[in-house]
Amino acid sequence: MFPTGFSSPNPPAAAQEVRPATDGNTSSSSSCKKRKLNNSSNSNSEREEFDSISSCTSSPSKNTSSSSSVISTTSCSSSGVASSNYHLQKKLRFEDSVDFIGLDVKMAEESSSSSSPAASSQQQHQQQLKNKSLLISSVAVGHHANGLTKAASSTVSSFANSKPGSAKKLVIKNFKDKPKLPENYTDETWQKLKEAVEAIQNSTSIKYNLEELYQAVENLCSYKISANLYKQLRQICEDHIKAQIHQFREYPFLSVDKLKYSVLFLKKIDKCWQDHCRQMIMIRSIFLFLDRTYVLQNSMLPSIWDMGLELFRTHIISDQKVQNKTIDGILLLIERERNGEAIDRSLLRSLLSMLSDLQIYQDSFEHRFLEETNRLYAAEGQRLMQEREVPEYLHHVNKRLEEEADRIITYLDQSTQKPLIATVEKQLLGEHLTAILQKGLNHLLDENRIQDLSLLYQLFSRVRGGVQVLLQHWIEYIKAFGSTIVINPEKDKTMVQELLDFKDKVDHIIDICFLKNEKFVNAMKEAFETFINKRPNKPAELIAKYVDSKLRAGNKEATDEELEKMLDKIMIIFRFIYGKDVFEAFYKKDLAKRLLVGKSASVDAEKSMLSKLKHECGAAFTSKLEGMFKDMELSKDIMIQFKQYMQNQNVPGNIELTVNILTMGYWPTYVPMEVHLPPEMVKLQEIFKTFYLGKHSGRKLQWQSTLGHCVLKAEFKEGKKELQVSLFQTLVLLMFNEGEEFSLEEIKQATGIEDGELRRTLQSLACGKARVLTKSPKGKDVEDGDKFTCNDDFRHKLFRIKINQIQMKETVEEQASTTERVFQDRQYQIDAAIVRIMKMRKTLSHNLLVSEVYNQLKFPVKPADLKKRIESLIDRDYMERDKENPNQYNYIA
Repeated sequence: MFPTGFSSPNPPAAAQEVRPATDGNTSSSSSCKKRKLNNSSNSNSEREEFDSISSCTSSPSKNTSSSSSVISTTSCSSSGVASSNYHLQKKLRFEDSVDFIGLDVKMAEESSSSSSPAASSQQQHQQQLKNKSLLISSVAVGHHANGLTKAASSTVSSFANSKPGSAKKLVIKNFKDKPKLPENYTDETWQKLKEAVEAIQNSTSIKYNLEELYQAVENLCSYKISANLYKQLRQICEDHIKAQIHQFREYPFLSVDKLKYSVLFLKKIDKCWQDHCRQMIMIRSIFLFLDRTYVLQNSMLPSIWDMGLELFRTHIISDQKVQNKTIDGILLLIERERNGEAIDRSLLRSLLSMLSDLQIYQDSFEHRFLEETNRLYAAEGQRLMQEREVPEYLHHVNKRLEEEADRIITYLDQSTQKPLIATVEKQLLGEHLTAILQKGLNHLLDENRIQDLSLLYQLFSRVRGGVQVLLQHWIEYIKAFGSTIVINPEKDKTMVQELLDFKDKVDHIIDICFLKNEKFVNAMKEAFETFINKRPNKPAELIAKYVDSKLRAGNKEATDEELEKMLDKIMIIFRFIYGKDVFEAFYKKDLAKRLLVGKSASVDAEKSMLSKLKHECGAAFTSKLEGMFKDMELSKDIMIQFKQYMQNQNVPGNIELTVNILTMGYWPTYVPMEVHLPPEMVKLQEIFKTFYLGKHSGRKLQWQSTLGHCVLKAEFKEGKKELQVSLFQTLVLLMFNEGEEFSLEEIKQATGIEDGELRRTLQSLACGKARVLTKSPKGKDVEDGDKFTCNDDFRHKLFRIKINQIQMKETVEEQASTTERVFQDRQYQIDAAIVRIMKMRKTLSHNLLVSEVYNQLKFPVKPADLKKRIESLIDRDYMERDKENPNQYNYIA
């Protein structure tokens, strides 16, 4: 709290450090010190020898430079004697230029400000030396300084001659007799110092000048009275501190208003401590010379400041009653503050700083403080977990942590920070991790409470093992929520959109709340992969259909950029699916419809999706899909050539034929349907067949009437219209050029269209938005015996009207057939994988074979299905069982 060193009111100069004086009898044995002065302009060296001068208080200080040399002899006096006393300071130094063998030197002598006759005679003699430049004579000076008598004698040797090259010497000898202290000087000086110390302790004025007191201490120390002085100082300080203890021991504590009396007691302790610190600072400033000489030389002795701390600790704070009352009072104040009451924080700061300075903070206070904190928050955690909801509880915990951090900054010692915060975290969080998550995590995630989730993660990160527990519950939540989306057949229509929304939600939570923690990202991926494959194949099928709905023409929900982002999100969901071949089958089927009917919203979007699939699954996965695009491009080139061919043939009629040539291996399998085409169409088909086979021999063309579409020109009372219809709709409408009214049976016989397809076709023409035909009797469905007539009164604001064919919803049988084709393809892949492995290994046990097959396949296979494929290959002589070990297979070349 307070520094251990303070500057004195009149600190001694560095060059005047006091050292013990040497005895006068030893002056003859003192060795002479020699100094060389080198003349830069003369090769001859000259030496001046000086006998060292020893004073009662200081040794000569020497400053040497290239041009001057200063020798000073200082004697200091004690200000403890009458004020009329004085001391003389005598200095000899070379200043101005005097020609001594080519060396520019001036020797001057300064006396102190005292105007004694001896001093004035010395100044006159100095002037004579300055004028003659021959001889320096030292005059004996006697003076009375503060009761000390000194006799200064010096022997001056004359210079042999003033010619260049001859040696010149100045010899100055020590005092013959050591100065002596006057009688009773020690006792009188100590009495003065004692009065000053007592005045400081009693907060009264000091009679003497602080500089005078400091000098007195310095004089006593110079005469080896330091040990006794230190002992006496310690005793007087100890007596004063002992006298303080009684006021604290007898201080009453009333249970009526415990806080009030605790605060009064603490203030009294604090005042005593502050007074003690102030007193010790003043006392140390007076005894600073003692502190910096004698105490420093004795490592076993504490400094004056440390001595004061030791005495205060020993006689006041270490008293069990006083210490207990002090610590109890401090803990009571902290408890009241934790309960929301306002307290005197500066008082606490001062008292806890006192405990730290006295080095009893940890033993006397911190241990009990942490115990009380542990007990308080353990009870509070149990109570609030029952009473409050999780968000409210989390905010309370955060508030408590902030309060404790503020206490550490304000008045607690920094060493308490780690154990204190750890105690709060353990009792409010560590003991309730699982309970908090079970009670409130699902609620926070369902309602997307971003701020509360961020706080939850932040708090759990502070507790050891907290993040791991949160991670486990995070995985369980994703699996549970995702399973409700995937497993329920009623949600099939919205499954993919819900999966995308759920994925966006958890990504946002990871980014904002969980700070992009890699563990949570990986856990989310594993959880998605787990729940999305709980229902095999269906998610893959629905994702393919979802992509179809977004890429189909007429989808104006999104811009190109939004569509691209949506496809990226779809691919993320697609990665989690095991049965990617199921997705391929349904995607290829839908892509064919979009390409052939011209319903694709954007060729760029289609190719973008294709490149994403290729990047994800490899070139083999998208080879057929890419082949479909190639067929469409080749068909355009062929049609350009066919039009040129038609111009050369001069075929009568105004029908334009456009044909798409499809490679059967790339496209889905379509069931051919034989229908009765008009003669004009049949003739055009034959012309194209002749043209194509003439260019590509050895190929076979199979017409797919179900995929054809036409543009018809029609005349109504309102005027001419163009109808964009399917081939089946075209065949029905062309019949009304031959008659006014036809029944269902007649149309069926004339066109050859399959019954179900014909009913949907008539329904689209007579019951849809654009009713080109009129049905009688009226109704939404086409029944047997219904008759149809042309609607001459047909009106529409557009010139070209697209009449959509009513799409038959994909039946369960069609879905099953598509899935069956996927399973059939899987069997071929399993067979190929087994043969590849056996061909390379030649001999392999059943378990190793199954393991390697699982590693190669990209879709899930049941062990029973795998066993069937092995048996099938054995039957077909691709492999055989080992005769000695039936659990081992051999490859048959």
